[in-house]
Amino acid sequence: MHQAANVQFERAVQEFVRWRAVPVDARSPAPAWWWGPAFEVLGVPQPMPAQWCASLELPDKATYSAGAEIFLNALAGQTSLPWPEEFPRKTGHMDTA
Repeated sequence: MHQAANVQFERAVQEFVRWRAVPVDARSPAPAWWWGPAFEVLGVPQPMPAQWCASLELPDKATYSAGAEIFLNALAGQTSLPWPEEFPRKTGHMDTA
């Protein structure tokens, strides 16, 4: 797998953890910038690092492809996307997670 794809996917995993830590009613929609990293690794059968598997609530040795599905499922069915300043929390929601 290309190093750039790996770095971008790692960034998305870290953002996903921050996003999921926000209560659902205060959470922004999933960001569109996750599409690129997800599609880059979709179909990659290589196992992800254990930390990433845990972060995405996947079993150990889950593949990058399985990780990509997590992001694509988070984006599926959305009718709006957040602006960068509205991520991971909707504007106006100041409670802490």
